[in-house]
Amino acid sequence: MNVKYIIKKDIENALIHIGYINNCKPIIIPNKQIKRGHYQLNNLIKIANILKLDVYELSQKIILNINKKNIYKEMTFSKPGFINIFLRRHWISKQLEKIFISSRLGINRVISKNIVIDYSSPNIAKEMHIGHLRSTIIGDVTARVLDFLGHNVIRANHIGDWGTQFGMLIAYLEKKNLFYNCNLSLKKLEKYYCEAKKTYDTNQLFAEKSRKYVVKLQNGDKHCCSIWKKIVSITMIENYKIYKRLNVTLKNIHTVGESLYNKMLPNIVKDLKKKKIAIEKNGATIVFLEEFKNRSGESMGVVIQKKDKGFLYSTTDIACFKYRYEKLCADRIIYYTDARQSQHLIQAWIIAKKANYIPKNLLLEHHMFGMMLAKNKRPFKTRDGNTIKLAELLDESIERAIFLIKKKQPNISKKKLIPLAKIIGVSSVKYFDLSKNRHTNYIFNWDEMLSFEGNTAPYIQYAYTRISSIIKKSIIPIHQLKGKIILQQEIEIILALKILEFEEIIILISEKGTPHLLCKYLYQLATIFSHFYENYSILFSKKIKIYKSRLKLSILTAKTLKKGLNILGIKIVKKM
Repeated sequence: MNVKYIIKKDIENALIHIGYINNCKPIIIPNKQIKRGHYQLNNLIKIANILKLDVYELSQKIILNINKKNIYKEMTFSKPGFINIFLRRHWISKQLEKIFISSRLGINRVISKNIVIDYSSPNIAKEMHIGHLRSTIIGDVTARVLDFLGHNVIRANHIGDWGTQFGMLIAYLEKKNLFYNCNLSLKKLEKYYCEAKKTYDTNQLFAEKSRKYVVKLQNGDKHCCSIWKKIVSITMIENYKIYKRLNVTLKNIHTVGESLYNKMLPNIVKDLKKKKIAIEKNGATIVFLEEFKNRSGESMGVVIQKKDKGFLYSTTDIACFKYRYEKLCADRIIYYTDARQSQHLIQAWIIAKKANYIPKNLLLEHHMFGMMLAKNKRPFKTRDGNTIKLAELLDESIERAIFLIKKKQPNISKKKLIPLAKIIGVSSVKYFDLSKNRHTNYIFNWDEMLSFEGNTAPYIQYAYTRISSIIKKSIIPIHQLKGKIILQQEIEIILALKILEFEEIIILISEKGTPHLLCKYLYQLATIFSHFYENYSILFSKKIKIYKSRLKLSILTAKTLKKGLNILGIKIVKKM
């Protein structure tokens, strides 16, 4: 139930009915003071200016011509230029009844599209660090939302499993006689990679040998391929342990390496030359794009094949776009990477379109995100300046959750403590990140993150358990709650309208990839219910009709909180 959408459409139809067919988009917002109206038309002045009408005159025409549909109780004009909209209580109650009996909270499935979501994308031969957190969990929320709405979501964990770094690593493993080391761990691989990189940068003979191993690998040498597969396998086994801890929906089947597109690259270069999109210059193959200019004001060149015939990331991404359209039939492609990848992606996208590898109506969305910062507003790192490993961050959060729980429940058993601490610890990290607008940087703060007050995971989780406890104490089983929801008190109407807002939030996330809106919504919902519960009796209501009504409101709140947390990938707990 998207109340804003219903009101918006009715106002648009009213404008058409009175003869104004300009492209006027009404902006509907919840009214801050419910006594002035449940909702408000917020851009009446702008619409009046477009239509060259007096604001008050336009408001009266809209109010007169709107189809009431038993939805609207009253509409009033207020200065300088707003229309205040009052909904009928019985209509609100009727919508809640529909949601109450729905397993999907009244949200219908949409016409399904094939949507590829490219997120997480960890580095091979390196442990995941906090820089991977935002891409992983924000991307996963979008995937969950689109799944819920009924789209065919294709998760793509695009890993860099091809290129020079593997030649370096294979050469180093050979040099140190570590080819057949059965005890290779990801920690050791990362150490060897760092040492290999230093050697590569300082030792010309080693660099030459590394490049030869790259060629061997690209040509399918069995020995090199065997080592390469082992390196990738060791890395991804550890990464999927992290995904499981984070309650992220990525599975092994979603891993798609750059190696998948390797066989496509020579033909793409050949085809781009044939179509005169790419040219050879100084031994390299380059595409010059008029859409991008260098400092001299000339068209920027994108290298797709080096002098040594090696391919670049741009070439792989062009192949990737082609594959996702032709093989996966993508209608929409969403990337979750930081801002530094933006120009690179757009350039590859333009080249793919020029070559007709993808149609013009295929949607590409780069959902960029900010960084996690320390209190000094610099990148959040360890004391010695190293990037924090994601596993270590989760471990520390769990330890802090143990301390927090013990403080509140000194006599809790270890059997109950550890599982609870794992849920609260990991959820707190996830929720704290997801609650921040992805477009901005944010300051990492342990105290805020693990607080039972404010917009945090523990607060929302506790709100859910408290409502669940109320419902369990009820003497009336849920299936016997047949009476209508009665909205007598102002706080009941506010709570009802907030419950009805859920679909609107889900749709926004599906379009914009902004999970912080859902966090804000859940916090507001939990806070409103808390005010309702503190001021009005639920289980001790004297009238049975009111008892049932308030119990149904409680159940709807709990169902909404549970579904919202599930979409965020946050686990609920029975007791806190």
